[in-house]
Amino acid sequence: MKIYPVVLSGGSGTRLWPLSRAALPKQLLALVSEQTMLQDTVQRVDGWPEMAAPTFVCGNDHRFMIAEQLREIGVKPLAIVLEPQGRNTAPAVAAAAQVLLGRDPDAVMLILPADHVITDVAAFHAAVSRAATAVEAGALATFGITPSAPETGYGYIRRGRAQEGAEGCYKVDSFVEKPDLETARKFAADDAYSWNSGMFLFKARDYLDELQIFRPAMAAAVRSAVDKAYSDLDFCRLDETAFAESPSESIDYAVMENTRKAVVVPADIGWSDVGSWHALWEVLDGDANGNVVRGDVYLDGVSNTLVRAESRVVAVLGVQDLIIVETDDAILVTHKDKVQDVKKIVDHLKESKRSEHLHHKRVYRPWGSYESVDAGDRFQVKRIIVKPGEKLSLQMHHHRAEHWVVVSGAALVTRGDEVKLLSENESIYLPIGVTHRLENPGKLPLHLIEVQSGSYLGEDDIVRFEDVYQRT
Repeated sequence: MKIYPVVLSGGSGTRLWPLSRAALPKQLLALVSEQTMLQDTVQRVDGWPEMAAPTFVCGNDHRFMIAEQLREIGVKPLAIVLEPQGRNTAPAVAAAAQVLLGRDPDAVMLILPADHVITDVAAFHAAVSRAATAVEAGALATFGITPSAPETGYGYIRRGRAQEGAEGCYKVDSFVEKPDLETARKFAADDAYSWNSGMFLFKARDYLDELQIFRPAMAAAVRSAVDKAYSDLDFCRLDETAFAESPSESIDYAVMENTRKAVVVPADIGWSDVGSWHALWEVLDGDANGNVVRGDVYLDGVSNTLVRAESRVVAVLGVQDLIIVETDDAILVTHKDKVQDVKKIVDHLKESKRSEHLHHKRVYRPWGSYESVDAGDRFQVKRIIVKPGEKLSLQMHHHRAEHWVVVSGAALVTRGDEVKLLSENESIYLPIGVTHRLENPGKLPLHLIEVQSGSYLGEDDIVRFEDVYQRT
């Protein structure tokens, strides 16, 4: 049996603000190991003899970061499918199923969210192997996590009778919504209940057949979106109009709660969806006092606390049971019992039309990154890093002039009709309205300081004439 891993990377991870933001969500961050959560997810299935190269479903804004993170770990994806807009997991899985059926009519899909933690990989492999037996006979398998506590933040699955011919697999009796604490305690004490992990194994054709029965409008919209899909560099871009016609619904509501083919594989695999700062504190190793520390941190008289410092020293004295997260433009301090309310902060930032929920001070682009150093009335200073061999778009600005100073590396600058090669400590002035482009022709990163001046300095004051990344 050939298994095709499908990694869903469309979440925003708002409950892990201020580290996780819309432009850099938690799956693209190194939260649990030295690698990002997406990289850990990919390497969890990399090297299995029966596993194909992974397929990804993600949004447009994250496509280049995902491609770069895969390149860093030496993984070539089978496909990266771009959703024009988020429509929840059922359409995303359907799109991946349609794409895979175009390659293999017998494709079996292993659906994996990009932002989960699994510490017992061997047990995970064994659970997939058990599920494969039932899937071969036409079942749609989900993985139920053995509860370690009365968790109110997860949905539950109640298992029924054993599945004939598939050891360790059980018919799904029912899916249960997130319970209150008293009910969760009863579930945790009853081995018939498992946490709903959001991971699945089934044949692509079987999933689409069930989707056609229970959500025919969704099936038709996604099928049309894939039929009209087009290539954009190395990405498969779904048709925008057709995909927008699909209802937005999770795979649980659309298919798994309706089908008679659902089976659950109970699994004790050291799983967490890292859905909050408290959950992250639980999965990371702490010191003798239960403290989890990352970055430049000083503690005295502190216990059972997570402290993460990204840009400066953080000193904490005489407290317990707190979450403290520092970034270069925001600080979060909360009791561990209140971490589910972090989403309220993000909602407030949205309503206030602020930007701290969207991106960090360092903003990533396919060619590298830029970071705001200083800003004031009619001026802004940025630090720009261009990766070797990459180039920005050929562009101009209506409202600002720019002055570039090379700090290190080499810069090939197009300014109007002239092309100049700049080295360290050299600079160039770009007047308002002049067409220009920045390239790094060298083998080392280009570091450059940009000073902007003018009446309007927003990122939307960019007119692109040519772009190797095909951005509009």
